[in-house]
Amino acid sequence: MARKLKWAVIGSGGIARRRTIPEGFVPANNAHLVSVYGTNAATNKAVAQEFCAVAVDSVDALLATDIEAVYVASPVQAHRDQVLTCAKAGKHVLCEKPLGRTVAEAQEMVDACRKAGVELGVAFMMRFHTQHQAAAKLLHEGKLGKPVYARAQLSCWYPPMRGAFRQDPALGGGGSLIDMGNHCIDLLEMFFGPVQTVSCFTNRTVHSYESEDSAVVLLRFANGALGSVDTFFCIQDESSRNALELYGSKGSILATGTIGQASAGQMTAYLHGQEAGYQAQQTRAAGQGIAITPEPRNIYRAEIEAFGERVIGDRGQRTEHRAQRSDIPLSAELGLHSQKVIAACYESAITARAISVA
Repeated sequence: MARKLKWAVIGSGGIARRRTIPEGFVPANNAHLVSVYGTNAATNKAVAQEFCAVAVDSVDALLATDIEAVYVASPVQAHRDQVLTCAKAGKHVLCEKPLGRTVAEAQEMVDACRKAGVELGVAFMMRFHTQHQAAAKLLHEGKLGKPVYARAQLSCWYPPMRGAFRQDPALGGGGSLIDMGNHCIDLLEMFFGPVQTVSCFTNRTVHSYESEDSAVVLLRFANGALGSVDTFFCIQDESSRNALELYGSKGSILATGTIGQASAGQMTAYLHGQEAGYQAQQTRAAGQGIAITPEPRNIYRAEIEAFGERVIGDRGQRTEHRAQRSDIPLSAELGLHSQKVIAACYESAITARAISVA
């Protein structure tokens, strides 16, 4: 029988109950959910009963159960203290994004886990979408030619709600940009490589809460390509197609619905094989694309299994080597880098200047 990593969950409501537990932990072939903790005792008890776990009433009680790793899915303002407590207890941690409210918080979490010799991962589950991975393969094989431009869009309708941490920057670090824009920027970096410079606009266009409900970011990648991200809390769910567009000198990849919490969507490649000559009429024939339809796989199961493989597969290696690995899609380094990019975006929005990413 395959070795199963023993897990606990902090923050048993929200994304954990809706997606990560039923779609990730339950079907994963190398995971066993042991215990859950959430501040809403009724919800926590219901989650424990539904998924055959032990409900506990504190983080300390959770860490006292027979576990090896913790999935932190609590509101952002709690991430730092909870991750540091888990690291001190010698537990590996997979933390929801963003790691913290600030770069300083994220750096402290990375340093604490490295010092403790435990793994820290950030839950960028969209990197595991098989269509995204297929698109990245085409790009890295040079099928699109020289990268030119990329766009990612993620929006939803998020009206004012009492106590919502995403609507108060003191709790969540910001609004649509840090909550959804970080996913989009991370995906574009998966395709085009690291972002070098950002220019950002944020706004409270519709809603009255303190966090931004609107954000648009212009990106310059280190390879010279350009990009943009648009992410809003004030666009109705059915009005946004969550578009992904990747352009190169030899073609493009266009998708709708692959960005988001689902593991579905439609993606088409338009590949020309070579850089054609100038065409004065600029005609565009319809229906000549190639559908990108790899075998689908649930993105939450994939991220839980990947983190488990990282921990289980690294047993016997020196902990200082293990804690510094940056070649895994869930690595702490990705989370810290994402935090720096988002911080540069907010600085740009405040100063009305283009900002270089640290």
